[in-house]
Amino acid sequence: MTDEASVAAIVDRAETGTGRVDVLVYVAGGVLGQRPRPVEDVGVEDFRSLVGVNLTGAFIFAKAVAPGMKRAGTGRIVTISSRAGLATSLTGIQGYAASKHGQVGLVKQLAQELGPWGITVNSVAPGFMATSPDYQRQWDEYPEEFKRRFLDRVAMRRMGKPDDIAHAVLFLASRYASWITGQTLLVNGSPLA
Repeated sequence: MTDEASVAAIVDRAETGTGRVDVLVYVAGGVLGQRPRPVEDVGVEDFRSLVGVNLTGAFIFAKAVAPGMKRAGTGRIVTISSRAGLATSLTGIQGYAASKHGQVGLVKQLAQELGPWGITVNSVAPGFMATSPDYQRQWDEYPEEFKRRFLDRVAMRRMGKPDDIAHAVLFLASRYASWITGQTLLVNGSPLA
């Protein structure tokens, strides 16, 4: 995700096969197996690795698809950020929270820049979902009382599912969202971050 030549090759193959890239959904990211630690115990490389996959990768992919979308006069870029990009992170991992906040800022900046070419740039910010080994482990390690209180705070009283996120992405990638740009859509089953 952070190798510019590799990303350019992926986009080139997609454009060769279909003529152009209409939609980019940047869904790479996560905590890369890291666990919460006091800031003084976090290595700079651990921090950089999270910024790389969550923020730098989103930038590199957007940079790669922008020229083709500009030529076409249309396009949709959607990143998967996180509730942690709008508030503090339940993970307690500094690099994750910082990179997701950065991704939200990148979305706003790219929306302003690419809008004149008919390109929208938005983000979907999922709430906590135990959908990967890292997040399942995190959920499993919480005490039962925390889990109960957590779900009681979710207005919908359930954990989110991948389809909840996919449907939000489909909307933002569709023609129905042609006048929505620079936004982060919080998808967490609650009215609050």
